Amino acid sequence: MSGELPDYYFRVRENGAFVFRVDTENRQRRIEMDQIAVVNTRNGEIKPHGNRDLSERDLEVIRDWMQARIDTLAARDIDDIHRAVDHLNLTTHWAQSRASDAQLEEVTDALLLAMHDLRTVLVRKKADRLMKD
Repeated sequence: MSGELPDYYFRVRENGAFVFRVDTENRQRRIEMDQIAVVNTRNGEIKPHGNRDLSERDLEVIRDWMQARIDTLAARDIDDIHRAVDHLNLTTHWAQSRASDAQLEEVTDALLLAMHDLRTVLVRKKADRLMKD
C-alpha cells in the first residue's frame, strides 16, 4: 500500500459499521486494526467494543462518518428512484415496440399491480402534502 493510511477504518455493515483504529507504528511495520466500536446509523447508537473508553476524537470521527454515511445512503436512495423512472420509461418503450404477446402476458399483471400500488401511495402522499400547505 502506498500513501498514508487513515487513523480509522469503518467496515460497513447493513445498519452501520464496525469501527477500527488503524496502527502502523509498531516494530514490524504491519497494519494492525483494533476494533474500538460498533455503530448503528439507523438509531445513532455508538457502542464501545469490549471495555474500551472512546476518546472525544474517536467520537467526533465516528459521528462525522455516520453523518457522511447517512448522506451517502440518502443520495443513493434518490438516485435509485431516478433510475426506476428511467426503467419505467424503457419498459414502456419495450412494451410498445419490441415485446411479444407471450412476454407481455408474463409481466403485465405484475407491472399493473406494482404501478397501481405505487400510484396509490404517491397520490395519498401528495394529498397529505397539499393538506399541510
